[in-house]
Amino acid sequence: MIKFGLTVCMIIFVPVAVNAENFATVMQVIPNYFYNKSYVKEKSCYTEEEPIYEKSSAGGANGGGVLTGIVLGGLLGKGATGKDKGAVAGAVLGGIIAANRNNINSTIIGHKPIVKCETIRIPQTTKTIKNYKINYEWNGIIGSSYTYNNYHVGQHIPVSVSISAK
Repeated sequence: MIKFGLTVCMIIFVPVAVNAENFATVMQVIPNYFYNKSYVKEKSCYTEEEPIYEKSSAGGANGGGVLTGIVLGGLLGKGATGKDKGAVAGAVLGGIIAANRNNINSTIIGHKPIVKCETIRIPQTTKTIKNYKINYEWNGIIGSSYTYNNYHVGQHIPVSVSISAK
């Protein structure tokens, strides 16, 4: 009799949990996506037109420019050395420099194509499946879960059903 009373008390006061593994039918599969941004390096080339120059002589300097060069060169030569020989050397150099200064001109005679390249970064978004939300039916009860398995509608999947008293 004591064993019977103890058994009845355990049934009344101890929570009962029933675990059963059954199969449910998948009714809907919804993929959840993750978007990942990355960059792809790509070579980009373009063509620029570069001018072609021709150097030509202008035929010499005018008299005023040469005279100014002689005078300034003489003054600088005399001031730097303190002697007349320095003034003479400065005057000669000043005249030569003034005569050659305007002798050469550059003229654009055409253009040539130059190809230039650079590496650019192109943004790229990748769509990746994160997981799936599935809706399923078991014994007339509708359930919903998230899973990494790619189930299909109509597929029978194992489900764990748990009922517990409070």
